[in-house]
Amino acid sequence: MTLKDKTTVTFYNGLTTIGGPMIEVAYNKSHVLFDLGEVYRPELGLKLEDEDFKTLIKYKLIGDVPDFYDPAITGKAIDTQKWEHSAAYISHLHLDHSKVLNLLAPEIPLYAGPITANLLPALNEKGDFLLPAAGHDKTYTREIIAAEYKKPIQVGDITLEVWPSDHDAYGATGLIIHTPDKMISYTGDIRLHGYNPDKVHEYLQASKNSDLFIIEGTGVSWPEEKHDEDSEEFTGPQNEKELTEEIINLQKENPARQITFNTYPTNVERLLNIINASSRTVVLHAKRAHLLKASLNKDIPYYYLPGEEIFADLDSKLELPYQELLQDTSKYLWQIDSNYDELMEGGLYIHSNAEPLGDFDPAYKPFVDNFAKNGIEFKALRCSGHADEEELKEIIQEVQPQILAPVHTLHPELEENPYGKRILPERGETITL
Repeated sequence: MTLKDKTTVTFYNGLTTIGGPMIEVAYNKSHVLFDLGEVYRPELGLKLEDEDFKTLIKYKLIGDVPDFYDPAITGKAIDTQKWEHSAAYISHLHLDHSKVLNLLAPEIPLYAGPITANLLPALNEKGDFLLPAAGHDKTYTREIIAAEYKKPIQVGDITLEVWPSDHDAYGATGLIIHTPDKMISYTGDIRLHGYNPDKVHEYLQASKNSDLFIIEGTGVSWPEEKHDEDSEEFTGPQNEKELTEEIINLQKENPARQITFNTYPTNVERLLNIINASSRTVVLHAKRAHLLKASLNKDIPYYYLPGEEIFADLDSKLELPYQELLQDTSKYLWQIDSNYDELMEGGLYIHSNAEPLGDFDPAYKPFVDNFAKNGIEFKALRCSGHADEEELKEIIQEVQPQILAPVHTLHPELEENPYGKRILPERGETITL
């Protein structure tokens, strides 16, 4: 047996960072790549137009992956004699897993779960979500093939299966890869305290005894905060159900107070649950309402800010005047993502994993301080999209892999595998299974 007849795995990026994993599995003349995101480093101050290929490589925001990127961007031709079959996959919507998908060579098929494939073009409608593709308008989103859950996808000698999972990005999936001699499972981002734990357990059972289990380990990234009683771990909702219940309780406790909120745009499932459970009528900014209409065909009450673009697909009967919302103290729970200075003094604003995302972002503290300056209560209601330390142990126990490879974490060395070997690959390293 030659090396080309063995399964190899190359870890190009996202090993000791939160996000940005880029990993290649190869067998003979077939190979697949996952994911296609960018490491999030707001301290660099880069704008979308600054993020050219050379800059991304320079700051290690993406992996220097051969034979996958568009030659029009890299200046390097793809070696089609070496590789007869190629494919790529993205696990979910978040930019640290999807932002550079337009840099993929256009002839290489790209797979994702059906919800992800449907939502991404709507998110990138203005060209401000994904990086641009060579030779196209910035609003272009390359073709994403909506994979049927659990149905085998053949890429030469490699078979892919896309499984529904759970994360705070709607439609998140995990991946199972079969080569002629090995099974590899890649979790993407995963948790057990979300809306769909049953789906996660089903995926983990299908991954049982994997030859290689590639797991995201965000939950062990901050050991210094493990016993900090003021940390989010001890003060915030422990699961998505509790978060929704807390928002409902805040409405009951504040029957005569302006209440506004914001969530991350891709956290559609949380938003839908808030809408369904709210005692007040939930009203969205028109841009967010348009996203739900364009991707899921859902009609939600909405408002425009003065002078904003009109969306033709929104039902005009559901529009509410912005000025009415500004004066409301009892009827509406409304989403806001700008013009915070116009909110009513004495009001309550709920920041639910929206941007800016947290203390690591230089914009976060000034953002929070501005609410206090204007006499508005700022309440952060967070629920992690990632498995915590105990959940990670449970996930590993359920799979019992032959080899464990932690990625997507500041401290991969803190992940243990009581059932086999654990590896800590370096950036660019190839292992042979």
